[in-house]
Amino acid sequence: MLKLGQKAPAFSLPSTSGATVSLASLKGKPVVLYFYPRDNTPGCTVEACDFRDQHSALQKAGAVVLGVSADSLKSHAGFRAKFELPFDLLVDEGSKVASAYGAFGEKLMYGRKVQGTIRSTFLIDASGSIAAIWSPVKVKGHVEAVLATLNGAPAAAPAPAKPKAAKKTAPAKPKASKKAATRKPTGR
Repeated sequence: MLKLGQKAPAFSLPSTSGATVSLASLKGKPVVLYFYPRDNTPGCTVEACDFRDQHSALQKAGAVVLGVSADSLKSHAGFRAKFELPFDLLVDEGSKVASAYGAFGEKLMYGRKVQGTIRSTFLIDASGSIAAIWSPVKVKGHVEAVLATLNGAPAAAPAPAKPKAAKKTAPAKPKASKKAATRKPTGR
């Protein structure tokens, strides 16, 4: 996994803009580079739409947003058009760039260990260094955290795992004693 302050790995990938996008061509601007597993899946769609909905605020902060997955250019173009995404999606065939960023590897999916893209976001500063890392990403509230960091807030540390609540059980009913249960009425 990359470390803060480290130079971001270079990349040059095909884009939905029709051009090849490289990190070198973006020098001088902060870059929000987010890796996601697949186009048109529930979590990936929510994440992309959150970046879409906050895009003007991200641009106002000077950032270029780029989504990256191993899906084809045709898949990316359809996904981008369907959800009116105002930023480029990049094709990472073979997940080589995701691997260089530590955003590809073993993860749990439906309780099974699989190899795949680990939902991750990297904020690359104007000089090309890693300024913040979110991995693995929890979609809810993620884009707001990225925007806050761009606007000068420290990058939030990953939330600690919540302890499991103790299983609640109903209070035990008092048991009647055998003596009371076998007592005969006295007739008084």
